[in-house]
Amino acid sequence: MINRDIIIVFDCGATNVRAVAIDSKGIIHASESFSNNTRPDPLYPAYRIWDVNEIWDKMCQASVKVLGRIQKERIAGITVTTFGVDGTLFDKSGKMLYPVISWQCERTNPIMSDIGKYIPLDELYSECGVLPFTFNTINKLIWFFEHKPELVEKSDIFLMMPSIFSYFLTGEMVNDMSMAGTTMTTTLSERKFSEKILKSINFPSEKMGVPVEPGSIIGKITRKASAETSIPEGIPVIATGHDTQFAVFGSGAEINQPVLSSGTWEILMVRSKGFRTGKEQMNLGITTELDSRPGLYNIGNQWIASGVLEWVKKNLYSDVKENVYETMISGAENVPPGCNGVKAVPKFYEELHGKPGGQILGLTMESTRDEIYRAMLEALAARLAEGNKALEEAGGFKTESIICVGGGSKNRLWNQLRANAAGVPLKIIDQKETTVLGASLFVQAACGNFSSPEEARNSIDYNTQIILPE
Repeated sequence: MINRDIIIVFDCGATNVRAVAIDSKGIIHASESFSNNTRPDPLYPAYRIWDVNEIWDKMCQASVKVLGRIQKERIAGITVTTFGVDGTLFDKSGKMLYPVISWQCERTNPIMSDIGKYIPLDELYSECGVLPFTFNTINKLIWFFEHKPELVEKSDIFLMMPSIFSYFLTGEMVNDMSMAGTTMTTTLSERKFSEKILKSINFPSEKMGVPVEPGSIIGKITRKASAETSIPEGIPVIATGHDTQFAVFGSGAEINQPVLSSGTWEILMVRSKGFRTGKEQMNLGITTELDSRPGLYNIGNQWIASGVLEWVKKNLYSDVKENVYETMISGAENVPPGCNGVKAVPKFYEELHGKPGGQILGLTMESTRDEIYRAMLEALAARLAEGNKALEEAGGFKTESIICVGGGSKNRLWNQLRANAAGVPLKIIDQKETTVLGASLFVQAACGNFSSPEEARNSIDYNTQIILPE
């Protein structure tokens, strides 16, 4: 008997479009990717859009290659995950009425800065929990209302990015709750679109639809989609949605266990039963989205991280041609804590409040590049401790350990400094594809291979390394 345990995950990121075949143990059997990038808006060349037909073609090409390397009979289900906030208007016949405005587009910048003419910002944040970034979906809805009201009138539904591709696969138009939580138009307390917010911006709430929960079966692969993707007709397509929510779940994080995704930016997020959305949380840069499971909230904040370390590498270690990262780390390990008085302020990028203000302090004629590098690591470790404290206050919990994933988790010295600064064990997992894994676990459960995504996750070996604070 054929074991139907392979899930095909279409993962659309800002830089790559992928199709991945992953089984119930988290083992990837095949993966193909194509580069992704925005295009100029045909009507407004200075603005940026996503060409969804081009992305769909790449998904299909990747799918055909992946299915050529696996047993099709083993496929249990399909899902689509993407970045948040982006989407566009569709009419009843399924026609897309305007290209998808990219989160990288600047047309919405003035809208967010003037959001108060629609609804006071503190009221908006209190209701939805999402920080007022210019790329938020609410700004795109307002842009449509202000610049293309005839399209809003003509439309039937605003489909979020993963739902667009699920529609191409199944012919069904429906949003999921994890993506809805990124729009800045939901109510956290009721886990649905907010009538108050949508009414304030003059966008008909019915045009956002009624989102389904992650793990819901949206439909089945149509004959047309089968011909384009090589996926057998009739295979179920399951809703997942926003990549961040499934990356957190796929990391193995339990409730009240923060997860640090460490890369150019660091994103610290926790799955919590509680939340706070007052002015203090907004000033601390706390954003709260809906978790992949009802009754839970994803509370997070972020800051520039490896981007600063790359600046140090480029400017202070350019003479090192081989094993540069090992040279930097081993050199910094020989520097005592406190870096002989050298201190760093790693605010090299404009964040939500204020302007860039990166600094290196305490330099003397004897200061070394290793001292500066370690000072950066110590400052970023302290930033993690600050961010974690803000999460604890917003969620009303006490951290017992932090999971760390991403490229930054490979730096042994940084990991130790993080554990020291946070005062809790740091757990490094051996799973690199946490978004794909997390999404696949929901599909495994929806297809009947497990009773729940949590049970499916219990079958994964994370091969965890634990770093204790010194």
